[in-house]
Amino acid sequence: MGGLTLGRYICERLYQLNVHTIFGVPGDFNLTLLDKIYETEAEHGTGSFIWAGNANELNAAYAADGYSRVNPGKLGALITTFGVELSALNGVAGSYAEHVGMVHIVGVPSNEAQEKQMLLHHTLGNGDFTVFHNMSSKICETTSFLRDIATACDEIDRCLKVAYTMQRPVYIAVPSNMVDMKVPRVQLEKAIDLSLEDNDYDAQTEVIDHILSMVQTAKNPVIIVDACASRHDCKQEVTNLVEITQFPVYVTPMGKGTIDEGGVGGEDMSDPNIISKITMKLNTGKSVASRFGGVYIGSLSKPEIKDAVENSDLVLSCGGLLSDFNTGSFSYSIGTKNVVEFHSDHTKIRQAIYPKIKMKEVMQNLNSKISAVLGSYEEQPVPKLKLINTPAPPGNHLTQAWFWTRVSSWFREGDIIISETGTSSHGILEARFPNNVIGISQVLWGSIGYSVGATLGACMAAKYLDQNRRVILFVGDGSLQLTVQEISTMIKLGVNPYLFVLNNDGYTIEKLIHGLNAEYNQIQPWDHSKILPTFGAKDYQFVKIATMGETNEILKNSSFAENDKIRLIEVMLNQFDAPLDLVKQAQFAAQVNKGK
Repeated sequence: MGGLTLGRYICERLYQLNVHTIFGVPGDFNLTLLDKIYETEAEHGTGSFIWAGNANELNAAYAADGYSRVNPGKLGALITTFGVELSALNGVAGSYAEHVGMVHIVGVPSNEAQEKQMLLHHTLGNGDFTVFHNMSSKICETTSFLRDIATACDEIDRCLKVAYTMQRPVYIAVPSNMVDMKVPRVQLEKAIDLSLEDNDYDAQTEVIDHILSMVQTAKNPVIIVDACASRHDCKQEVTNLVEITQFPVYVTPMGKGTIDEGGVGGEDMSDPNIISKITMKLNTGKSVASRFGGVYIGSLSKPEIKDAVENSDLVLSCGGLLSDFNTGSFSYSIGTKNVVEFHSDHTKIRQAIYPKIKMKEVMQNLNSKISAVLGSYEEQPVPKLKLINTPAPPGNHLTQAWFWTRVSSWFREGDIIISETGTSSHGILEARFPNNVIGISQVLWGSIGYSVGATLGACMAAKYLDQNRRVILFVGDGSLQLTVQEISTMIKLGVNPYLFVLNNDGYTIEKLIHGLNAEYNQIQPWDHSKILPTFGAKDYQFVKIATMGETNEILKNSSFAENDKIRLIEVMLNQFDAPLDLVKQAQFAAQVNKGK
């Protein structure tokens, strides 16, 4: 039967769950555990299971989050050391808020040191070794502080199952003396049961019957797709629902990238025929993209989208997370009471809530029956695609409105597009993604600097999907300064993202909320051309674009389109130029801050 160490058991379980990169920072209480990462790689092959080694714990948490959002296994893993683990908690909290599966493993002092209440480093000096665990318990779905080797494997498996099925962080504390203790290898042969608990049959039947009756009488139904449809592995169910019904489908800001939008990459936006090309593609067949109507953000939506959604007579909401920035400061104004909400842990129909009727199973069953009640439905039009396609004088300075439309045409199928809180996360809503794109932004938690660490994580996950899959970051010059060190880790690990740095001279989103010219919203200007070589890049490209002509020139370049080196593109923009919906959102935020 044989045995293996507890440390190897943890690594092997992660490997079984499709986790191939571990993020974190070494510390003396986790060093023997880190040795097991290299042992695991040696057994499964070079590059099969690697230690990333981040610049700090916060960046490591961001990277694990980004990794989870791209990894088909839906988990990221983070290892830190006792006490100073607190540096990671901002990132962990963001994962909790946004339903991202993460395993936070903390190397802690030995059981003996804890029992004797030794006055060790990384402690508060009071002999309390549980305080940091208790802190993490508030932002994790479940936790375990391992103490007994006889139950350790079961506890690890329990936490991993919760992280996967609930798509939330979990916390596992591993005492340093337990890492080399032996556990039965045979336990690895039994896979962790990752299946969801079945929905109650009678309750689910009632839910489906009710929805079918609502669909049968609806004349103008719409589907709204939000973040949790992606986080809880319901992208296929949503796609099937749209394909079967042909109802118009819209996404929220957090839901962008969850369904195919049908954008056409590689096109020259100065071509006057571009709109007819895209329209022709979208009108071909009965694809999901042909039914995509755009982004719904309440009162911040484009008028034609706002009218279409709010004048519908049935709303099927998939995975809603109705936060302020995701709803245009709670400005949803749905005109019908016929709203069905599919969630990861319940279903709501009008005012009736059905606990534990989880959306994945209920949508699968609904999709198998819904075609029978569509006989009288007449396909409704979706809002027309509107792009800025007027010829741009090459010497014109870049504007937000023009830039986001132009870069949209450079995207290609399969891209992973990451946008930072602020200008980028609002600007990206103006872009129409090609199919099979993964969109990543942290709209709810909104920690500035998140996107740089998340880019590293996305790059590492993408390596196991497709080496040619591009990872593209849009980050402001202010946000970059919080987590810029992680570019060093990208270079160390040999990944090749596109780093678009929007240089608008400081924290534009904060300026628009309050303090337009306040000193606290200013930043020290950096020479961005020096960042990549400073961090040791040898094969890299730096580009600075300030005009429409310069932008067109670089985006038309075929060699630039291939992700064969790390690239930093500095995009020069006016500090007060911002996407229109960001300006309005900032005004709403300012009013909320005043208690209005």
